[in-house]
Amino acid sequence: MLINFLLVGFGASLGAMLRYGISVFVKSKWKTDFPYATFFINITGSFLLGILVSTALGPMWQLFLGTGFMGGYTTFSTFKVESMELKWKTNFQVLFSYVGLTYLCGLIAAFIGIMLGV
Repeated sequence: MLINFLLVGFGASLGAMLRYGISVFVKSKWKTDFPYATFFINITGSFLLGILVSTALGPMWQLFLGTGFMGGYTTFSTFKVESMELKWKTNFQVLFSYVGLTYLCGLIAAFIGIMLGV
């Protein structure tokens, strides 16, 4: 049981560090109201998780990569906070684009990942 917690924790720490690195890089390159960093992270995360759930990985790999790494990499809470910040700025065009594209592209990315992983 302890090994499961360690696998999830180690995977999550690696995923969170990658997310942080991507976020810092993207935000340094593009100064805009649209949250490109979180958008990119969540779409690529949906794609990768789609691949993971459709492959025949063992349970330890699923814990490490699926629950741990992908859980640390993707960020639903940041998506929601950024959406609320756009609402507070009354930037509704960017808000609706961000929310709509995140859900639509996330579903498409997960579907493609599942199809590629089969």
